[in-house]
Amino acid sequence: AAVSRSRKSISDLMDIRPDYANLQTEGGTVKVSPDEVKAGDVIIVKPGEKVPLDGKVRAGKSLVDTSALTGESVPREAAPGAEVLSGFVNKNGVLEVEVDKEYSESTVSKILDLVQNASSRKAKTENFITKFAKYYTPFVVIVALLLAFVPPLIISGAMLSDWVYRALVFLVISCPCALVVSIPLGFFGGIGAASKAGILVKGGNYLEALNDVKYAVFDKTGTLTKGEFAVVKLSPAGPVKEDELLEYAALAEHFSGHPIAESIRVAYGKEVQADRIKDYSETAGFGVRAVVDGAVILAGNAKLMKKAGIQYQEEGEIGTVVYVAAGDTFIGSIVIADEIKEDAKRAISALKKVGIKKTVMLTGDAKESGAAVGAELSIDEVHAELLPQHKVDRIEEFDKQKLPKEKLLFAGDGINDTPVLARADIGVAMGGLGSDAAVEAADIVIMTDQPSKIAEAINIAKRTRTIVWQNIIFALGVKGVFLILGAFGIATMWEAVFSDVGVTLLAVLNAMRVLKVKEM
Repeated sequence: AAVSRSRKSISDLMDIRPDYANLQTEGGTVKVSPDEVKAGDVIIVKPGEKVPLDGKVRAGKSLVDTSALTGESVPREAAPGAEVLSGFVNKNGVLEVEVDKEYSESTVSKILDLVQNASSRKAKTENFITKFAKYYTPFVVIVALLLAFVPPLIISGAMLSDWVYRALVFLVISCPCALVVSIPLGFFGGIGAASKAGILVKGGNYLEALNDVKYAVFDKTGTLTKGEFAVVKLSPAGPVKEDELLEYAALAEHFSGHPIAESIRVAYGKEVQADRIKDYSETAGFGVRAVVDGAVILAGNAKLMKKAGIQYQEEGEIGTVVYVAAGDTFIGSIVIADEIKEDAKRAISALKKVGIKKTVMLTGDAKESGAAVGAELSIDEVHAELLPQHKVDRIEEFDKQKLPKEKLLFAGDGINDTPVLARADIGVAMGGLGSDAAVEAADIVIMTDQPSKIAEAINIAKRTRTIVWQNIIFALGVKGVFLILGAFGIATMWEAVFSDVGVTLLAVLNAMRVLKVKEM
């Protein structure tokens, strides 16, 4: 019961399963179950709805939120010819999608299936007590019976009562209380110590398994990075200053609902005077145009600058770049990117110190973004532009590379990470901002969202194992000595009680040392 873990049913993932599809028929649009839609059918996806099946956009333009599948925070543009996957959320426009896969073959269906099946393939940590008791208990009972009845039969003058007494002393000494009480208590102490540090370990077997972790695999967005886009660089051009560039951009983006526009407004931090803005228009895939104080302000990507015939200075920084022009003059660029968590670098170096052989990052983000984060954090391998099923494939590859006793740990935070969390030997979820499904699928939850806590959890696990083995060796050593003394009639029932109850109390006191944790 101490090491078993209860999971909620797969219904925790239902927030990515679409409830219905708007099927286009000759008589109009009909709301049907996604299971009823066939390949080649056309469905309508309205603003705010989930895309129910995989397909290609036939008509309409919109931004789609892909974060549930890819972990990427910035919405993608969906235009005619673009591929959309089930689980995406349509943000603003109406999309007409031609379905190319039935629901059973769709991305969302595959994710749900992966989670259902992944847990059954997880490595099980063997429980020492169960294995030990299987042989130890029948062995000592048989020895005690032989000790009570064989000597009186073969030794002349031997009293049955004396040998029964010796056998009872032997049984009391052999009682494995010290092991049965102190070993689970050691693991509970380790779990308690971890919880003090903001780490929720769901069972003693996962704490034990942390000792053998040699591969640490991470999701990027929300795990190593904050998952929130923010202005990271302002590059004004000409006589324009940084605060002026940001003010013009904030005014131009004032009416936009795009997350990029929101991050610019947050960085500006002041109230925008809307009466200064006239003639606002937004072009999907390009950017915005607004007349501010009588001057035309353009804010958008490089395509917008080229379309307007404005000479601009290309930004080399990794991230989403917003170029800003006033009139026909380029006045600067703003780089918006997902910020790396403060302790992410410390987390990777700490893991290498505790004996991790390889650190890997798997992300649904673009290769450039993934490579930049990987380089900054000194991660050994980076694999980008992955869907959830591809992440599971990568985990399977690493699983084949590791030695039989080695364990693989995966840390993630989103619904898209759930299949991988379930498949890894040890799944670690970021609990503060992570999705409910990820928290449920994980074996360990970091409540503070700090990746450096993983190395701290490994240190707690190593300390717990040391103390548990101290108790095992101490208990078996003392019992071994007293069992021999008891068999020869030297040890009385008093010594037997000490070797049982006394050793148990000493082992319990030693196990309580686990609770004292030094912060990293």
